[in-house]
Amino acid sequence: MKIRLLKYKKVSSTNNIAINLIKRNRIRPTIVLSKAQMKGRGTRGKKWISKKGNLFITIFFEINQKKIDFKQYAIMNAFILKNIISKYVNKKVTIKWPNDLLIEKMKVCGILQEIVNHDNKIYLIVGIGINTCSTPNINSVKATSLREFAKKKITNQKILKDIKSIYQKLIKYHTI
Repeated sequence: MKIRLLKYKKVSSTNNIAINLIKRNRIRPTIVLSKAQMKGRGTRGKKWISKKGNLFITIFFEINQKKIDFKQYAIMNAFILKNIISKYVNKKVTIKWPNDLLIEKMKVCGILQEIVNHDNKIYLIVGIGINTCSTPNINSVKATSLREFAKKKITNQKILKDIKSIYQKLIKYHTI
């Protein structure tokens, strides 16, 4: 099944849009993309600073809880995104468990996983924020952007295409 792409100009949070879609029975695997995110969320109630021009997406799909557990998805998602981001930069990308990707100890990507139970089915929601072109000012953590370490031209569309392609294969070949 192909992953559909829903594009928005401005949302409160791409994860919130995904949750609302599931609750309205729009449950086909989907990527929610927004150019602006007003109230991006991080783990433990932290705020994700969504600086204009960066990539803000959420992907969601049904999972079979009996086949794999939530922690395994966290590991899988971190490695998927690390591999994608590594294609675009000339520095090593590291994982700060459970949900951050770093370049030279500076945060470049955040991942927020959530589970939604709806109609006796379980859906995994994976929120992804990547600082592609600009670095947000964050007091609690040093941040960076991919542009600062680029080895080739970076566009949100290219990264989105990579993400969609990998998750589409994952969903197709692993009855999740």
